[in-house]
Amino acid sequence: MYRLFSLLVLAFLFTACSSNALQKTVTVYVSEDQVFSEPLLKDFEKESGIRVRAVYDTEESKSTGVMNRLIAEKNNPQADVYWANEPIRAEVLRQKGLLQPYQSPVAKDIPDVFKSATDDWTGFSARIRLFIVQQGMKDKPTSIMDYTKPEYKGKTVIANPLFGTTTSQMAALFSVWGSKKTEQFLADLKANDVMISTSNGESADFVASKSALFALVDSDDAVSRLKAGDAVAFSYPDQGAGELGVFVVPNAVMMIKGAPHPQAAKKLIDYLLSAESEKKLAFADCAQIPLHPGVVMPPYLKPMDELKVMQVDYAKVAQKMVELQPLLKAWLQK
Repeated sequence: MYRLFSLLVLAFLFTACSSNALQKTVTVYVSEDQVFSEPLLKDFEKESGIRVRAVYDTEESKSTGVMNRLIAEKNNPQADVYWANEPIRAEVLRQKGLLQPYQSPVAKDIPDVFKSATDDWTGFSARIRLFIVQQGMKDKPTSIMDYTKPEYKGKTVIANPLFGTTTSQMAALFSVWGSKKTEQFLADLKANDVMISTSNGESADFVASKSALFALVDSDDAVSRLKAGDAVAFSYPDQGAGELGVFVVPNAVMMIKGAPHPQAAKKLIDYLLSAESEKKLAFADCAQIPLHPGVVMPPYLKPMDELKVMQVDYAKVAQKMVELQPLLKAWLQK
C-alpha cells in the first residue's frame, strides 16, 4: 500500500512538473510581417523566460496561410495565439468558433472600436489609410471623394480592390455608406480613369515617380517612401465635420480555443497589447500607430487621438468582404 501511495505521489509530481514545463512554451501563428513581429517575440522570450514557437505567413500566402491552418486544426489545436495584421481574419475565426475570449487587463485604455464586443480579439498598433501625394502639391486631396473630381481624371491610382487593405476599405464603405452610395463611388472611379495598381506599395511608387498625383495607401507604405527620401507628403482623408474619418487597420491578437498553453498564451497577449510593445512597433520600420493614448511615437504621423477615425463594426466589414468579391471582380472587368 505504501509503495502504491508513493508511486501515486511521484506520478502527481511528475504531471505537475510537466504541466509547468509546458507552460514555459507558447505557440503563436503570425500574419504580421516576420521582419517586424519577430524582434518583439524575441524580446518577450528574453523578458518572460517563455519559449516562443512562431509560425509565420509567407509572402506567397498573403496573410491567409496561417489562418487556413488554424481552421484546418480546429479539432486539434496546435497554436495558442494568433497575431493577425488586421482584424478581418480575426472575425472570420470568431465566426467559425475558433477563438477563446480573453479580456487582457493591459488593454483597458484601448478604444472599444478596436476590440471584439465579446473579447475574442483585441486590436493594437495600427496602420491607417491615408493619401500619399506629390511633395509641393498645392491642393492636396482631403477626402476619398476627391478621386472622382474632374481635375484629377487619369492622374490618380488605387490598389486592386480584390486584395489587401483596399478590399477592407471598400467593405468598410459598404458597411457605413450602404450599397447605393458605394456602388456609385466605384462607378465614378471608373469614369474618372483612376489607375489600378497591383498593391499599395506600387501605388506609393507611382506617386514617388510622379506617375500619379496621389494614392490611397497604408501608412507604412507612405512612411517608407518618405524615409527613403522620395519627394512625397501625406494627407489625412475625411477629417472634417460630417466626414467619415480615416479607416484604421489595427493588428489583432487572440487566444485559440483549446490552446495547449493557455497561461503562457495570456502572458504573450498581455505583452503584445502593452504600451511598451506599441512604442517599439511605432519606431520600427512598419511605423504603426499606438492605440494606447500618450505613447511616444515618431513625428511623421499623427497620434490616433488627433485623428478622426471611421467608426466601423469589423464584424460587418468581414461579412461584407466575402459578399463583395463578385461585385468587385465585375467592376474590374468593365
